[in-house]
Amino acid sequence: MADDLVADFKTAFRTHPAGIALVTAATATGPVGLTASSVASVALDPTSLVFSVTRATGTAGALLGAPSLVVHFLGIQHEELARSFATSGGPRFTADQPWLRLPTGEPYLPDARAALRAIPTHMLPVGSSTLVVAEVVEVRLGPPAPALVWHDLGFHAVGGDAAGPAAPTQPG
Repeated sequence: MADDLVADFKTAFRTHPAGIALVTAATATGPVGLTASSVASVALDPTSLVFSVTRATGTAGALLGAPSLVVHFLGIQHEELARSFATSGGPRFTADQPWLRLPTGEPYLPDARAALRAIPTHMLPVGSSTLVVAEVVEVRLGPPAPALVWHDLGFHAVGGDAAGPAAPTQPG
C-alpha cells in the first residue's frame, strides 16, 4: 500500500504546476544556490515565504546555515540556469551567468522577475527534507517575463507574452 501511495503522490504533484525559483546565499566558503519548486507565500505580517530542501548536506546544508538568502522568481529565459542549479555539480556562479552581489553579500540575479531577500526564522525537519520559513526584508522587482514553471517533468512558460508551453525538458 505504501508504494502505491508514494507513486500516486508523485503523479499528483507531477501534474500540479509549480513556479521555479533559485535560492541563493553567501557563505564563508562562497556563494551557494539551488533550484526550488516549493516556494510559497506564508504571511503578509510579517512578510514571509516558505520552501523546502531535500537534504541538509552539500549546497542545501550550506544554504540552511546561511543568515540570509535571496529567492529569485525565474522567467523562461532562465531555463538553462535553473537546470544548472538543479543538477548536482552543475555550473553555478560562473562568469557567463549574470550574477551580481547585493550590498549585504548575497548573490543576486538582476534580470529575475523578482528577487526577495529574506532571513530564515524557522526550520522544520520533515522526513529527509527541511521546511524553511523566512521573513522577507526586501523585494526587488525585475523585468516582466513569462514565468518558468515545472509541470509533468518539464519546464514551461506561463503568462506574459508566452506563445504556449516551452518544449518540455528535464534537468540532469
